Amino acid sequence: MSVRIAIDCMGGDHGLAVTVPAAVSFLSHVPDVRLLLVGREAEVRAALAGFGGADLSRIEVRDAPEVVAMDEPPASALRSKRKSSMRLAIEAVKSGEAQACVSAGNTGALMAISRFVLRMLDGIDRPAIAAPLPNQRGGVTTMLDLGANVDCEPEHYLQFAIMGAALVSVLEGRDRPSVGLLNIGEEAIKGNDSVKQAAELLRASSLNFHGNVEGNDIYEGTTDVVVCDGFVGNVALKTSEGLARMLNGIIREEFSRNLLTKGAALLSMAVLKRLKDRVDHRRYNGASLVGLRGIVIKSHGSADAFAFEFALRRAYDAARNGLLERIAQTLPQLTAEAHAGATGMPPQPSEPPGAVR
Repeated sequence: MSVRIAIDCMGGDHGLAVTVPAAVSFLSHVPDVRLLLVGREAEVRAALAGFGGADLSRIEVRDAPEVVAMDEPPASALRSKRKSSMRLAIEAVKSGEAQACVSAGNTGALMAISRFVLRMLDGIDRPAIAAPLPNQRGGVTTMLDLGANVDCEPEHYLQFAIMGAALVSVLEGRDRPSVGLLNIGEEAIKGNDSVKQAAELLRASSLNFHGNVEGNDIYEGTTDVVVCDGFVGNVALKTSEGLARMLNGIIREEFSRNLLTKGAALLSMAVLKRLKDRVDHRRYNGASLVGLRGIVIKSHGSADAFAFEFALRRAYDAARNGLLERIAQTLPQLTAEAHAGATGMPPQPSEPPGAVR
């Protein structure tokens, strides 16, 4: 059975110049995917016409006359842009026409519209933004929340941990992903009251909780998942993106220099090329808006076609591996266990989770 992904073709800093080439390239690499391209139909078809030699039989175009601007207030986009490419792509997930949606558009608007259209999973109070960050072990550390929730209660950290663990289990194939709580020190006495109480809930749950971690642990790969509030997470994300761009700039300079010998230059370039690939933030593009009754992937607004294709890959992997079902199945029991352990009371039997609507 193929996976169908709805793409907000008009979103992002570059719109069709990025989304359409990425979509066509992705089709050529993944045989069991179908794409619903949502945008101004005439413009989308004109962009597709430039790929006349490609097999476009698995693409459907849906007209969306409106576009959500990158600087548009989320409330305005929600109220007045009911025929926007962003909203119609999300509604395709709601109706079951698509299993996932990908947009590079306005993050606040995407979150607001997704929450309004798709609603939240049972047991989840707030959606969170989760994304992979490269680590020294050659893999990734999944971090959340990255900006959706500035102020968090202890319960929210637990929910983020459950969703993050499910995400890593599905996308990275890890049976029991380790979870770390981002703090200003490893000791249990560190942190504010919310973080300390969150740590108690996490210790009491059956999650593979490592304990407190610090900022350096994100990139060292100490845990598979790192949980924090959206304020801290967004600062960490933007810092890592800035560092990656700086490193790529240094690497480009080194490529252009004449080193002492041609042999040394070739050796250096090979090493630098591997480093460039490791720190290329485009390869980690695609943040999951977890906690919704549908899969929504947020691409970076400035992503090029290479990066946007990685966001499509994340949407495909999440849908194909049943991310929503995994979260819905594990959330009630893990939440009950955590509260029972923190209060010393035995967990109460819960009703089996209903089907994801």
